[in-house]
Amino acid sequence: MEEDLIKQRLKKLEELKKSGINPYPYSFDKKDDSSNLLEEFKILKSDEKAKRKVSIAGRIIALRDMGKASFGHIQDAKGKIQFYIKEEEVGEKGYKILKLSDIGDVIGIKGYVFKTKTGEVTVRSESYELLSKGIRPLPEKWHGLKDVEIRYRKRYLDLIMNRDVKKVFETRAKIIDIIRNYLKKNEFIEVEIPTLQSIYGGASAQPFKTHLNALNIDLFLSISPELYLKRLIVGGFERVFTICKNFRNEGIDRQHNPEFTMLEFYYAYQNYEKLISMTEELFSILVKDICVNKKVEYQGKTIDFTTPFKRITFRDLVLKESGIDIDKAKDFKSLKEAIKNKNLKNVQVNNCRHYGDLLDELYKRVCRPNIIQPTLLTHYPVEMIALAKRNEKDPRKINTFQLVIDGAEIVKAYDELNDPIDQKERLIEQQRLLQEGAEGAMPLDEDFIYALEVGMAPTAGYGLGIDRLTMLLTNSSSIRDVIVFPFMKPEK
Repeated sequence: MEEDLIKQRLKKLEELKKSGINPYPYSFDKKDDSSNLLEEFKILKSDEKAKRKVSIAGRIIALRDMGKASFGHIQDAKGKIQFYIKEEEVGEKGYKILKLSDIGDVIGIKGYVFKTKTGEVTVRSESYELLSKGIRPLPEKWHGLKDVEIRYRKRYLDLIMNRDVKKVFETRAKIIDIIRNYLKKNEFIEVEIPTLQSIYGGASAQPFKTHLNALNIDLFLSISPELYLKRLIVGGFERVFTICKNFRNEGIDRQHNPEFTMLEFYYAYQNYEKLISMTEELFSILVKDICVNKKVEYQGKTIDFTTPFKRITFRDLVLKESGIDIDKAKDFKSLKEAIKNKNLKNVQVNNCRHYGDLLDELYKRVCRPNIIQPTLLTHYPVEMIALAKRNEKDPRKINTFQLVIDGAEIVKAYDELNDPIDQKERLIEQQRLLQEGAEGAMPLDEDFIYALEVGMAPTAGYGLGIDRLTMLLTNSSSIRDVIVFPFMKPEK
């Protein structure tokens, strides 16, 4: 069926060319948008003609042939609007182009606006141009492209057919603008970090590996900008941020994509408490500008962004949800026994190689899914984050917090470890775990240690997942809904 439609369109294409009509011209003087015209001329009376001339362009989404006159609708970046074209007004050549046009073609129209007897604002054509002849027909149903596989793989069709999808990405852009403006108002400088790195680090994740032919060396795609941003703090910057892509060679699910977008910023002479207040301030601005109301509907739940957010320590959360006191189960053996004694079947202890692994598995399987409202989870055990500073009162904990909403980690922040001796010891332990097969462990970065030995000011660091935040504020169920081109398994 589709092949027959393509053949028909190819015949029309040839006929256009034989008639001396370029089906792919170079430009069109588009001056007006559909939504602006609908707003500007909504006060027109039926059959009333506007004075000024207009020029619109877009994709044909409906076409009704009435002999020597036709009605249709075109869709542009702002919406859709009706057009009316009559042979005696556009001439025989112009109307022939219309006759050879199909739904999905991109056209340009110049004329004036009037309102039909039914009250619809319409552009009456004085000239009609074909700007791009579509060879392949659009999906049949204009009420929405439903096949998820096609929607993600052929995002251009998704954007044409499902107009709400475009709003999601417009909102995403607005979220990034708000964050960027907030940080710049607070005197942060935006910087860039290398994507190709000889030594990866800054997160517990397995990297992607590549090869640089010019130097015949292996490289890694960045899993985090953290270690480079800290080098800038050492170099004398006091407030830096980046909005960048991270690449992690891990699982794919509704909250994970192999490449994703992060905000990270580093604030010298401040601690995690300052970043908590900034988080509450930033989220109040975001929710007000994006959602208007502090109570946001997300996947059938009402998320209340009223500040201050609830706080709970990591130890208290684990005790509440599992009945295990990690202050008593202080090592790998005792924690593993406690998990088995509680008969926590969802916790896969056999896959865990060290104490931090067990803690993370227990937290992710038993605790995190039960957090629905915005919650600041503080003071993780030191084994869970190798780059964070120990707590002053309890050195087995670190000065850190995560903002968790509906079971998803949105923000992670902590006081940065600037003691080069402690940091080297922890990274040596990470290196040992990596050599023993812990794929998420970090290698030892000697140059980073060197930088810390030069001296880094007390600093608080902050990471925010742009994709997951966009999911929340656009009521999107999957990370693939908020990434324009999510990773897809190649078609055969």
